[in-house]
Amino acid sequence: MRSTLSAVVAISLFLGFPRGINAAEPLHARIDQLIEAGHPDFKSLAAPLSSDAEFLRRVTLDLVGTLSTAVETRAFLADKDPQKRTKWIDQLLASEGYSRRMTQFLDVMLMERRPDSKVGRPLWEEYLRTSFQQNKPFDVLAREILSADGADTAKRAPAKFFLDRNFEPNQVTRDLGRLFLGRNLQCAQCHDSPLIDDYKQEHYYGLMAFINRSSLFPPGKGDTAAIGEKADGEVTFTSVFDKNKVQKSTGPKVITLKSIPDQKLEKGKEYKVAPSAPTVRPIPTYSRRELLASAIVESPWFSRNAANRFWAMVMGRGLVHPLDLDHKDNPPSHPELLDLLTKELVDHKFDVKWLLRELVLSKTYQRSSELSSSMKEPPADRYLVAVLKPLSPEQFVYALMQASGYTDSLRGIQKMPNETAVNTGLAAQVAPFVRMLGNQPGQAEEFQASLDQTLYLKHSAAIRNFISQRANCLLDRCGKLTDSKSIANELFLSVYTRPATADEAKDIADILKDAKDRPAVLSEVIWAMLASAEFRFNH
Repeated sequence: MRSTLSAVVAISLFLGFPRGINAAEPLHARIDQLIEAGHPDFKSLAAPLSSDAEFLRRVTLDLVGTLSTAVETRAFLADKDPQKRTKWIDQLLASEGYSRRMTQFLDVMLMERRPDSKVGRPLWEEYLRTSFQQNKPFDVLAREILSADGADTAKRAPAKFFLDRNFEPNQVTRDLGRLFLGRNLQCAQCHDSPLIDDYKQEHYYGLMAFINRSSLFPPGKGDTAAIGEKADGEVTFTSVFDKNKVQKSTGPKVITLKSIPDQKLEKGKEYKVAPSAPTVRPIPTYSRRELLASAIVESPWFSRNAANRFWAMVMGRGLVHPLDLDHKDNPPSHPELLDLLTKELVDHKFDVKWLLRELVLSKTYQRSSELSSSMKEPPADRYLVAVLKPLSPEQFVYALMQASGYTDSLRGIQKMPNETAVNTGLAAQVAPFVRMLGNQPGQAEEFQASLDQTLYLKHSAAIRNFISQRANCLLDRCGKLTDSKSIANELFLSVYTRPATADEAKDIADILKDAKDRPAVLSEVIWAMLASAEFRFNH
């Protein structure tokens, strides 16, 4: 049963309910009111709402991780229905692409591109995909991940978070704080953080106390490894700044909440399965590790961190930014808004799909990314304009395949009769791009263009393969058109989700005017468009 403790604690510890906001209004309207209140000249400085083309590209990339087809783009731009944006959002959220996109998002967030050493990627991805397809509440998903020990083969997938970190206690402790609580406590491992007053050494070791009795069993094993746990063992620590080297101790606790006392057990009854031999996985009668999931999920920091991370997913930055440095000296850009999002997420039983729908329905999300000619560069944390977001490696390759027509070609092949089959066919193309464009294993995702990446995009045989002539691909469709304006629009609608401007149409006409090998010239034009900054960013 899901506890409501997180809501109660959040109300008592943080700023409470936002003032002056009508709770009867939908969340997206209240978001806009609080964002507008965050800048004295908001109305005069804020960019207008995005064009239909800009909105369509942005929301499709954010919710399903790829682009709309040229056919869908034409239909959307021609549609006069004032509710078309809402209808498109609902269509995206109901599609298979949504669960695929969220699988990729959560995988990168939690695993940070670590090697698949103990839990296979297909098993993990299917677990996440099914969870999002079923719209599993996020707190339930987190509980499953944080309570899994890998021993039950039917429930092994969620144990990847622990097992593929080799259950190394300091790594696990650090990542529990960063990824589930929004607090990077690494600097508090050896002493209270000298930079952040809120981060104490006892907070770090309070989290470690949930797991210090547990370890990988058998040590070093591969895909059969699980987590075993002793019935005893305390966490002790000493500050490196303490000249007297006073040794301190703590029981399991989450940040500033009270330590959870151990149960008293009769001697001889400490184990359900005693470690009678090296091949026997110990299972204690009382498990500290089994307390971890509820302790984290029912803490106020869990729901606050979740709300902040889903906001950042679509808005381009967190209300608390960086995402894992939530403390009093780095307050949210809009404190009342983060309180509101946190409360609403809890009240709606951690329904991620509902929250994302409200976020992308807001004017804040739908605002244009283009500055007016009179506006200087605005502060990013005021949301006066939409934040430019580099495409993740997964978004980039799926957008490449759609823009080039590779995806449309698969849809037209008899062996690819439905979207599930199409997605299976596309998945094999993703890994090389992730290896080249993704961050190093164990690092938080951050866009850093490099020379190697530039050369890869310029010379990659994979990209040339996407562009190459095949039935229903972009090159094939353009080859069937006779006038240059139609060709220009087919190119720009497919690649940039917008019609070509008059100048762009003229450029295409000039390029094609004396072309002796039109397919070869068009192939180079498509490659140049796919390699452009306009394509590489969500805007």
